[in-house]
Amino acid sequence: MAGNEETTQPRRVTARKSDRETEGPKKIGVLALQGDVREHVEILKKLGVESVEVRDVEDLTGLAGLIVPGGESTTIGKIMVESGLLDGVRSFFYKGGPVWGTCAGMVLAASATTGTRQPLLGLMNALVERNGFGRQVHSFEKELEIEGFEEPFVGVFIRAPFFEDVGPGVEVMGKVDGRVVAARGENILVTAFHPELTDDIRFHEYFVREVCGL
Repeated sequence: MAGNEETTQPRRVTARKSDRETEGPKKIGVLALQGDVREHVEILKKLGVESVEVRDVEDLTGLAGLIVPGGESTTIGKIMVESGLLDGVRSFFYKGGPVWGTCAGMVLAASATTGTRQPLLGLMNALVERNGFGRQVHSFEKELEIEGFEEPFVGVFIRAPFFEDVGPGVEVMGKVDGRVVAARGENILVTAFHPELTDDIRFHEYFVREVCGL
């Protein structure tokens, strides 16, 4: 899979469930460096899930899952490198911690990008096209058929990416014009669109119940 990347792929470790079990309420972290942090927190609250705004590596301790929201992926990546969170989130993931990346989070989750080099988490075997659907003025909403969802989901696309190619272990959940905009792997979920900007909480519920197992 060709592309530009700035990530070292660590050996995948399948963690035992007990590796991330903690006493007390199960909490979902929201990376709070940029993007729609408040919107994700409010939806988690509706689902009865306690949230933690993650700003440094210590905030990852004891989490049952982590949401990496939208924003500007190169900026978020640079901040993550400087704060140690790039390695911290990788470690969290490879020890069995579930991660959901939306928009910029989907870019960061990929193993390679078609564009200029930037810091990537490399959690999913995929080649990503940043701003694949155009710039801010090309934002749009579209009904999507999502694998595992009984009814269509309205995706809000804002400078959205897409996966140009995916490798083994990646399950495609949704496409727009043949382009992958939602996918899942072991302990990971990605969406090119912004479920937090709609009143439909099904993707958050899917992440919490099906990916995090809460």
